[in-house]
Amino acid sequence: MPTTPAISALQDRLEQVRLQLASMGAMRPGSLASRFRRCGKPGCHCAAPDSPGHGPYWTLTFKSGGKTVTRAIPPHALERTRQQIAAYKRFRSLTGEFVELSEQLCQAQLRQGRESAAAKAKKKPSPRPLSPTSRPRSKLS
Repeated sequence: MPTTPAISALQDRLEQVRLQLASMGAMRPGSLASRFRRCGKPGCHCAAPDSPGHGPYWTLTFKSGGKTVTRAIPPHALERTRQQIAAYKRFRSLTGEFVELSEQLCQAQLRQGRESAAAKAKKKPSPRPLSPTSRPRSKLS
């Protein structure tokens, strides 16, 4: 069954998305948050009413197994963690696009199959009569 330009374009885009997914690096879900805390010592600078406290301390929060998990992120890993979160968001976007394109391709192929089946059903028989492949033998021999 020959492919239409629309089906061909969908297949090309699907292959592009597949290649982008295959080249994805390390990723992690979640969101970063900066936290400040007070140590509780009365003589510390964090005890002042206008002080934000000690920090910022960075934490990564994500869902795992239906539970919320929070992990401390050291300052030296902050930028790498941001890149991994961005990679995860890109991954989610690409997988959504992959599923959507796949659905469109399936629908287009179904449509094309229906149209070709309808075209075959509309074919008319040949106007000339069919000739026998061999002539009947004479009974006199």
